[in-house]
Amino acid sequence: MHKRYTPEQLRTAIIDKLNKHFGRTAEDTGRAQVFRACALIVMDIMADRLAETDQADGQPDRRQVHYLSMEFLIGRSLAKNAFNLGILDSLGQALALLGYNACDIFETEPDAGLGNGGLGRLAACYMDSMTTQNLAATGYSICYEYGIFTQKIVDGQQVELPDNWMETDDVWLIPRLEETEQVRFGGQVEEAWHDGRLHVTHTDYTTVLAVPMDMLISGYETKNVNTLRLWDAKSPVAIDMNAFSRGQYMKAIEQNAMAQVITKVLYPDDNHFEGKSLRLKQQYFFVSATVQSIVRKHRAHFGTLDNFHKMHVLHINDTHPTLVIPELMRILLDEEGYGWDRAWEIVTHSVAYTNHTIMSEALERWPQAIIMAQLPRIWSILTHINDLYVDTLRAAYPNDVARHASMAVIWDGEVRMANLCVCACFAINGVSQLHSDILKNDVFQHAYRLNPAKFHNVTNGIDHRRWLAQINPELHGLVGELIGDAYLTHPERLNDLLRFQDDTGTLDRLYEIKFRNKQRLAAYITRETCIPVDTRSIFDVQVKRLHEYKRQLLNVLHILTLYNRLRDGGASDMQPRTFIFAAKAAPGYYMAKRIIRLINSVALHINQDPAVNSRMRVIFLENYRVSLAELLMPASNISEQISTAGKEASGTGNMKFMLNGALTVGTLDGANVEIRDLVGDENIFIFGYTAEQATRLLSDKSYNPSLFYSRSPELKRAVDLLSLGFADGQTYPDIASSLLISGGGIPDPYLVMGDFESYCLAQDAAGKLYADSRAWSRACLINIAKAGQFAADRSIREYARTIWDL
Repeated sequence: MHKRYTPEQLRTAIIDKLNKHFGRTAEDTGRAQVFRACALIVMDIMADRLAETDQADGQPDRRQVHYLSMEFLIGRSLAKNAFNLGILDSLGQALALLGYNACDIFETEPDAGLGNGGLGRLAACYMDSMTTQNLAATGYSICYEYGIFTQKIVDGQQVELPDNWMETDDVWLIPRLEETEQVRFGGQVEEAWHDGRLHVTHTDYTTVLAVPMDMLISGYETKNVNTLRLWDAKSPVAIDMNAFSRGQYMKAIEQNAMAQVITKVLYPDDNHFEGKSLRLKQQYFFVSATVQSIVRKHRAHFGTLDNFHKMHVLHINDTHPTLVIPELMRILLDEEGYGWDRAWEIVTHSVAYTNHTIMSEALERWPQAIIMAQLPRIWSILTHINDLYVDTLRAAYPNDVARHASMAVIWDGEVRMANLCVCACFAINGVSQLHSDILKNDVFQHAYRLNPAKFHNVTNGIDHRRWLAQINPELHGLVGELIGDAYLTHPERLNDLLRFQDDTGTLDRLYEIKFRNKQRLAAYITRETCIPVDTRSIFDVQVKRLHEYKRQLLNVLHILTLYNRLRDGGASDMQPRTFIFAAKAAPGYYMAKRIIRLINSVALHINQDPAVNSRMRVIFLENYRVSLAELLMPASNISEQISTAGKEASGTGNMKFMLNGALTVGTLDGANVEIRDLVGDENIFIFGYTAEQATRLLSDKSYNPSLFYSRSPELKRAVDLLSLGFADGQTYPDIASSLLISGGGIPDPYLVMGDFESYCLAQDAAGKLYADSRAWSRACLINIAKAGQFAADRSIREYARTIWDL
């Protein structure tokens, strides 16, 4: 299907790009320009295919998916696109002909700073899979100038620095100035009825221009190309010349600066009014521009919006894009002249919602005063939606004010985004079976009883082509040799690897591949931290966003317990361990940043202690990002998935580790439940309370962490060490207190103390299995074989069949 390019053809093309675009030759240029030349070649190929895709998408009977997400964590694009286009090997050879190492050129590219964690990485995987499966799909987000911050660790503490990812990576962005949209903020709204129709007048508003910057998404083994549209904010007036002429220079550029701040930074801190206001502006800016763009193109093609819901699915990825609901209503009512009932019918058959969390702080609630001030027309639409919905609730649940209050879109001065999605969307899904059951039986239980048919489950999936074939080429080679390359488009074929689970030659080769990947990671660790690590040790890895429910603290307490055992002369049979952490904490999240500092204190304390550092090391790698994950996943032996049961909706890191042959130590949380069901209890290390047990303990207030502290000498000693301090002079009595003493809620709300003993036993079991290299490799092979179930291709097929009706 792909046009084939020889290395010589690509070499000539690189030289041509360097000459025409940069006025350089291959001999007098640097890596950054060579990278950009390669990227331009890839862009040319994708642009040609996009033209063909656009012709196909113009067919009137082809329904389209519009995937709205505040994050798209796509990582580096050159190698990924080259792999999908079938030119990766030829491009590497072409670079070699020019005297360059392909890996050096690929690593020149920064990670695109368009996301924070699993939410954005999932969206990127789904765009790849939708494109590969020839679905007509467009992603929408914000073109953040500074995405997720660059993390530096200074004296053990997280320091946030700007991430100017577009300095080099803007080569992938195509400005579409002719498709600029206008977004309105503030002002006054007047409503009047004339001739049986509501007329709305909006005055004194501020206009911000939304300029589309398109990033092309290639598919694997297909000519299909889709688009990720990123909206950039500009002012319609770049400079106020009157103010400038009066010498008011700052005022002259004020309007432009205020517009541009909307797309300046991913997730501004919203612990204050200004931050909340800016975050709301971001969300409305991108959904308003998105809906206007979709409507404009649809009207141009069909001449009517009567069939809009038949041709489009607007998929809300978590609550951030929820304002797409009242914005589409606004356009249908105010600009297209529809009555309320018909507009509501179109909207409620167009919009679907994926919930990604049950954490209350992530189920967004906006102060109504901010919406009233910033989005007056949206506020009036929201109030009407709420009035009608509450009428429905009163009819379904008469005289039950508490239930009405919990389900209302607006209540007690707040606008609840999740409730708006539940009210308006034709489909709602969770992202693992456990998570979807919690949504139906707890979080949205009353709405589920009203309309059970709209609730679904689609377990998350990952781009297995990237997270195995691209980042772990030796393992990909072994898999291809054993079962062929068909798994790249049919991931369920990985199950054929089970034929080799007792083949000693295969198991030995799998062990050797893992060892070489560990050597590569060890070299990186030594280069970045100056700390040598034992490549024969267990690489025990916990990499993810730093949040208390993900329980990096539980991991630390276990590390301190092993440290104490070794210092006491025990643990003679303990397998050497290298504990690896990487995580970013939200800038305003005090306790998360304290835990990062604690990890670094523990690392320094252990790594410089000659009594133990030959048996264990602790590493914190700064600035966790996609490209670092691509190095970590293939080298990991143990995947730490230890969140409090019931708190992690799904997880996708657990799937990536599994696909690369790491064994999971985890709770029965999120997709861990489904991993356990697939691989069997003997090939995973499960511990801790179940979600039901955790909920009961916390709800009936029967949980007492002090009992575990008093009953377990090892736990007591580890917790006490937090207050006693470490070699860097740092003490952490606040963290110790949070485990034992109530800080306004309940002590230890994430059940760290209660799960500690079970976690230690699971870790001991993992260490014993690792001592038998073939038994360990057999378990790894079984995990790889079963990982095909967690491919994004499977997830997208389920969305297309059960939700999007494609």
